[in-house]
Amino acid sequence: MTGTHPPRSKRRRSALRTVAFMSPWLIGFTVFFVYPLLSTLYFSFTRYDGFRQPSFNGMDNWSYVFTDYPLFWPAMRNTLWLVLVMVTCRVAFGLGIGLLITKIKTGAGIFRTLFYLPYLAPPVAATLAFVFLLNPGTGPVNTLLDAVGLPTPGWFTDADWSKPALTALALWGVGDLMVIFMAALLDVPKEQYEAAELDGAGAWARFRHITLPNISPIIMFAVVTGVIQAMQYYAQPLVAGKVAAGVIGGSGQQFEPGYPDKSTLTLPQLVYNLGFQRFDYGTACVVALVLFALSMAFTALLMRRRGGLIGAGE
Repeated sequence: MTGTHPPRSKRRRSALRTVAFMSPWLIGFTVFFVYPLLSTLYFSFTRYDGFRQPSFNGMDNWSYVFTDYPLFWPAMRNTLWLVLVMVTCRVAFGLGIGLLITKIKTGAGIFRTLFYLPYLAPPVAATLAFVFLLNPGTGPVNTLLDAVGLPTPGWFTDADWSKPALTALALWGVGDLMVIFMAALLDVPKEQYEAAELDGAGAWARFRHITLPNISPIIMFAVVTGVIQAMQYYAQPLVAGKVAAGVIGGSGQQFEPGYPDKSTLTLPQLVYNLGFQRFDYGTACVVALVLFALSMAFTALLMRRRGGLIGAGE
């Protein structure tokens, strides 16, 4: 019986060899994830401005953020709105464009290029262009809407329309999801579609029972990565708020993010504003930990629901 098990020294060498091969990842994971996370957790219980030594202040930072900080809950609501609405619209629109282009017989390459090009635009440049296009007074979009007798929203100058305007900007740059969905759609076995047509299945039945089950892992990937991106949404709402407010000066010009009426304020903006503009690192770490917890919660929930998404199409 003893001969059936490898010697302890051989098992130890095998384990050390495995750790050696994994060491680059383990070092990177520790340095760039574990240590920053533990440091953020530690600083969240301290009063720290980046210059003097941090001093422990218990739950003061946490209490201030959740009860006294007036910008936290508006930023939380805006971030959750972007996660629920913008991510859903991007996934649905990207899938729809992918389905449309896979059905085109002539000129598919041209349409694919036209839909993908906006994704290559730098976020700041794309946001600047959208703010000017949607300018309520001089923008061509409102000029066209007014010409056909439709209402002309305030877009980035109206708190009720600023987040829909950001969603429109996100849909304009949906080329990344379009390419991913096109690759998944082209990989669906054609034999399944042919068998379904012989059985008399319509377009919706084929999509529900064939297309959706086959591409459900890709949909899950798009949703999870979209949620993470929405949790990191920083440049576009900040630039849109600044330009719409007329604040386009240099770096020394002070600006409270969230224009108009805190409607474009997001949690990443609070982290930057608190940590690098107000030098309140302890409070900034609290907001960063809330953002991290939300990202983990959404990702865990989506991964648990993955089986339900697959089963819904079967």
